[in-house]
Amino acid sequence: MSPRTLSARALFGLVYTMSVSSVYFALGVVAQRALGLTPLVFLIAGVFFALASMTYVEGAALHRERGGSSVFARYAFNELVSFVAGWAILLDYAILLAVTAFTATNYLAEFWKPVGDGPLELVVAVGVIAGVALMNVVGVSARQLRRGLIVALADIAVQLLVIVLGLTLLLHPGAIVDTIHLGSSPTWDDTIYALTIATIAFTGLEAAASLAGETETSRSGLHRLVGPGVGTILLVYVGIAVVGVSALPVGGGPGAFTTRDVEAPLLSVADAFTQRWLADGLRTAVAVTAVIGLLAAANSSMLGISRLAYGLATNRQIPSALGRLHPRRGTPYVLIALAALVAAALTIPADIDFLVGIYAFGAMLAFTIAHCSIIRLRFREPDRDRPYAVPFSIRVRGGSLPLPAVVGALLSGAGWVTVLVLHTGARYVGLGWLLGGLALYVAYRRIDGNPLLKRVTVPERALRGEPPRAEFGSLLVPIFGKPLDDDIVQTAGRLAGDVRDELDEEGATIEAIWVFEVPMSLPIDARLPETQLRRAQEALRRAKAVGEEYEGVHVQTAMVRARRAGEAIVREARRRGVEAIVLAAEEPSRVRSGALFGGSGGPLENYVGDVTKYVLRKADCRVILTAPAAEPRAGAPR
Repeated sequence: MSPRTLSARALFGLVYTMSVSSVYFALGVVAQRALGLTPLVFLIAGVFFALASMTYVEGAALHRERGGSSVFARYAFNELVSFVAGWAILLDYAILLAVTAFTATNYLAEFWKPVGDGPLELVVAVGVIAGVALMNVVGVSARQLRRGLIVALADIAVQLLVIVLGLTLLLHPGAIVDTIHLGSSPTWDDTIYALTIATIAFTGLEAAASLAGETETSRSGLHRLVGPGVGTILLVYVGIAVVGVSALPVGGGPGAFTTRDVEAPLLSVADAFTQRWLADGLRTAVAVTAVIGLLAAANSSMLGISRLAYGLATNRQIPSALGRLHPRRGTPYVLIALAALVAAALTIPADIDFLVGIYAFGAMLAFTIAHCSIIRLRFREPDRDRPYAVPFSIRVRGGSLPLPAVVGALLSGAGWVTVLVLHTGARYVGLGWLLGGLALYVAYRRIDGNPLLKRVTVPERALRGEPPRAEFGSLLVPIFGKPLDDDIVQTAGRLAGDVRDELDEEGATIEAIWVFEVPMSLPIDARLPETQLRRAQEALRRAKAVGEEYEGVHVQTAMVRARRAGEAIVREARRRGVEAIVLAAEEPSRVRSGALFGGSGGPLENYVGDVTKYVLRKADCRVILTAPAAEPRAGAPR
C-alpha cells in the first residue's frame, strides 16, 4: 500500500482556503440581511462549523474513502441516501466554483476597473473556471495541495491585520447597537436567512473529508485539527464580521449597500479607514490575497468535484460515462468539463445572493445527512476503531450518542427548511436539481437491473474503458482466528490483484470482519470477554498485515455482533456492496486445496458446515470457498 502523503496541516490549509475565502463575498450578502446582528450571525454560524467539523473528522477517520458525507451515509444508511448527499454537494461545488471565479474579478478590478463590470467580467470569470478545469484534468498533485497551507498562512496574516486595525480604528459598539431594532431592522426572516447563508463557508469540510485516504496524521493531530484549527477559522470569521459592521452601511438598511459592498465587501472595509495611506495599502493587500485565496478555493472546489464524481461513478450512482477517467491522467475529465460548463452558466446572472441561496440548500441537506450518519454509525459499528470520536457522548442502548452531532443535525435540518421557505431560487432550483438527480439515479439503477438501496461497485478499469479482467475490486473475508485465515486472506489478495486507482493506489479493498456470536441468553450488546476481544483484534491485525502485502490492496477491519455468523456475513456483504465473499469452508471439508467455487446451492453443500451453507444459499454476490488439503484416509493411495 502506498504511503499517505498529506498531513493534518495540509488539510487545514484546504479547509481554511475554502472556508475563509467565503468571507470575501459572504460578508456583504450576510451583512445586507443581518445588518447590525452580523457578528452574532457569524458567531452562531461558527458554532455550527465547530459541530460540523467534529462530525466530519470522525466520519473521515472512520471510513477513509473519497466522498465526505456521501461515504458516511453509505455505511450508515444505504446507497440512495448516499446519492442524495453526494448529489447535493456536487451542486454546491459547482456553485462555489462559479461564485469564487466571479468574486475574483471584483477584487481584480482594484487593479484594472474594466475587469469588474460588463462582458469582460464574464469573460474573465469563465476563463478562471476553464483554467481550473484544465488544471484538474491534468491532475492536482500532493505538493500543490501542501502549498495551500502557504496561501492559508498569508491569508490569515492579512485578515488578522484588518481585524486588529479595524477593532482599533473603526469599531464603535454603541453606534452598532443603536442600529439594531429586532423584528424590523433586521427583520426576523432576514436574520434567519442570513444565518443559513453564513454557513456557505463550510464546504471545505467536504473537500477535506474526501482526502482522508491520503492523510497521514496521529490521533493528536486530528484533535489539533478540530481544536486550534477550527478556533483559528472562527477567530478570523467572527473578527472580520465585527469589523465589517463598523465599516459597511448597516445603519442605512439593505438599500444603503452598493454593489461593491455586496460583491467585494473587504475592499469597502479597507476604504472605511480615514487615513488614505492606510486605506490604499490595505486595499492592495486585501485584493492580492483575495484573488489568490479565491483561486485556491476554486481549485479546491473542482478537486472536490473530481473526487466525488469518482466515488459516485464507481458505486454506480451515476452512469459510468459521466465518471469516465482520462486514459493517461486518471482524472474524471467528463464530469470536470460538465461542472465547468454548469459553473460558467451560473456566472451569467452575476447575482451572488441568488447563488448563495441555492448553495445553502445543498449544504444544509448534506450537513444534516452527515450528522445523522455519524449518529447511526455509533450504533451500527460500535466496536470499530475511531481515531477521533465526537466528544460529549452518552450511552444509549449499546451505543454512544454524540450530543454535538445531535445538535448539529437539528440545526442544519432547521436551516434546510428555512432556506426552502425563505429563498425562492433555492426552493425551485434546489428541489429541481434534487428531483432530477433522483430520477437519473432510479432510471440508471433500474436499466442496469441494480437495487436502489444496496451498494453496487464497478472497477476503475470500467471508467477507463479497459476490457474486464479477473480481479475483484471489493471482497469480504470473515476471519475466525484459525490457521486457515492467512490462506484465505492471501487468496483474497490474489483475487484483488493490482486493481488500484493511480491517484492513491487503493482501488482494491478487502473487508475483513470478525463475527461475535452472542447467545440468545444474553442481550446483543452484552459486554464481551476481554480475551475474546484481544483474540479478535490480533486476528484482524494479522489479516490486515497479510492482505496489504499485495500491491494496491487496502484491508479494512471491523468487528460485528450477531446471533448467527452466517447471517452476519451475508448482512455485511449486502451492506458493504462487495463483489464477492471469500470464505473458509468449515472442517471437515472434502474441498481439495486451492479449489475455488462460485455461486450457491448444489451438491457442494453436502460437504460444508452450517455457516457456509447459509452463506451459499443467501448471499447476493459470488461466494468463493477455499480450504486446506484433505488428509488422506488410512490405507488410501496418495
